[in-house]
Amino acid sequence: MAKKLPILIALLFALLGAGGRAELAAQTEGDHLTVYLLTMGTGDAVWEKYGHNALWIRDELRGIDRVYNYGVFDFNSPGYWSRFIKGDWLYQLAVSDMELTLYQYRYLNRTVVVQELALTGPQKAELARFLEWNALPENREYLYDYFRDNCSTRVRDALDRVLGGRLRQATEGVETGTTYRWHSRRLMAGLPIVYAALNTGLGPAADRPIDAWEEMFLPEKVRERVSELTVADEQGNPRPLVRSERVLYEAVGRGPDRQAPPAWTLGFLAIGLVVAAVIGGLALLGRRSAIGRFGFAALGSLWSLLVGVGGALLVGLWAFTNHVAAHRNENLFQFDPIALLLTVLIPAAVNGVGCARRPTKYAAIALAGFSLLGFVLPLLPGIDQFNWEVIALILPVNVILAWSVVGEQWKA
Repeated sequence: MAKKLPILIALLFALLGAGGRAELAAQTEGDHLTVYLLTMGTGDAVWEKYGHNALWIRDELRGIDRVYNYGVFDFNSPGYWSRFIKGDWLYQLAVSDMELTLYQYRYLNRTVVVQELALTGPQKAELARFLEWNALPENREYLYDYFRDNCSTRVRDALDRVLGGRLRQATEGVETGTTYRWHSRRLMAGLPIVYAALNTGLGPAADRPIDAWEEMFLPEKVRERVSELTVADEQGNPRPLVRSERVLYEAVGRGPDRQAPPAWTLGFLAIGLVVAAVIGGLALLGRRSAIGRFGFAALGSLWSLLVGVGGALLVGLWAFTNHVAAHRNENLFQFDPIALLLTVLIPAAVNGVGCARRPTKYAAIALAGFSLLGFVLPLLPGIDQFNWEVIALILPVNVILAWSVVGEQWKA
C-alpha cells in the first residue's frame, strides 16, 4: 500500500489539475473575441431606406474579422420574383470581412456606426458558435418578412439569445407611440410615388401600435435600445452593454432621417380636387364640343383603369399572397375593381352606344358609393387604419365621375 500511495497522490493532483484547467478554460472561453454591432444609415434605393445592421466578430487568436449580414438576397436567383409576389421570398445570412463591408458602405455613401458590446467571454463564444452554425448552407436562408422577421430582427434575436432574454425583457410592452406604417411613411417620404404606393398597399395590420421590441425591425432602433441596456458582468455587477460607440464612416451630403411622417393629406386632397375638376369640366365641355367628349371619355377611362387595377392588386395581395400587412385593406373602398368596367363602358356610353348607358351609371354609382362608405368607416370606433391620404385623393374624383355619368353631362 505504501508503494501505491505516491501513485495515488500523483493521480489525484493530475485530476485536480485537469479540473482546474477545465474551469480556467470555461472562465476564459471567448476572451479572445470582440463583438461589435454595426448600424448602417439609409441609402438611395428603396430597400435601403430602412437602414441596415450586422454583427462583427473580431477573433484576435486567429487574426480574422467576420461580419454576419442577414440582409442578402439575389434578384436573379431561381423563383425570386414569384416568391416576392407571393410574400414568401428568401433572404440569407452571409459572411464577409470588415474591410470589404466598410468599402461597400463607403461606396454607397451610407453612414456606418460601430458599437463594441460588453458581453462576457462565454456569451461571445456562444454568439460566435451560433452565427457560424447559422451561416452554414443548410441553415443560412430564412423566410423574410419586412416587419416581423428581417435583417434587423435577426440581429436583435441573436443578441437576445446570448443575453438570456434580457433585451426582450427590457423592451417588450414598452410603448413607443408608433406603428409600422408610421415609420414606413416617415422613411419613404423622400420617394413620393413609392410612399403613395406603400401607404395604399398597407392594411390595418400596419396600424397596430408596436412596442419597443417590435420597433427594432428598424436597425437604428436596435442601436438605440442596445445603448440603453444594462447587463451583468462575470461577477454579477451591472454595466452598460455598450462599451464604446464610434462612427466609422459619415455619409456625405445626407441629412438626418425624418423624425415623423409628413402631413400630406391636404396635398393629396388638392390633387384629387384638381383631377375631379378637370374630369367634370371636360364632361360639361362635352355638351358643346367633340373635343370635350373625347377628353372626358379618355380621362374617365384612364382614371377608371388606374383605380380598377389598383383594386385588383389589393384583392390579389389579400386573397392570394402571404403579405399579411396588406390583408383586409380598407383602401379597397377607394380602389375598387368595379372601376375596370368603366374603362370600357364610359367610352361606349359617350359615343352613343345605348345599351352601355345604364350599366355605366350603375357601375359609376357603385364606385362612388363605396368611396363614400370608405370615408364614413374610419369615423367609427374600432376602425383604425390610417388611409385619409388615399381617401382625400380618390374620393373627389370617383364622386365627380359618377356625377358626370349619371347626369350624362357630356351629351350635346
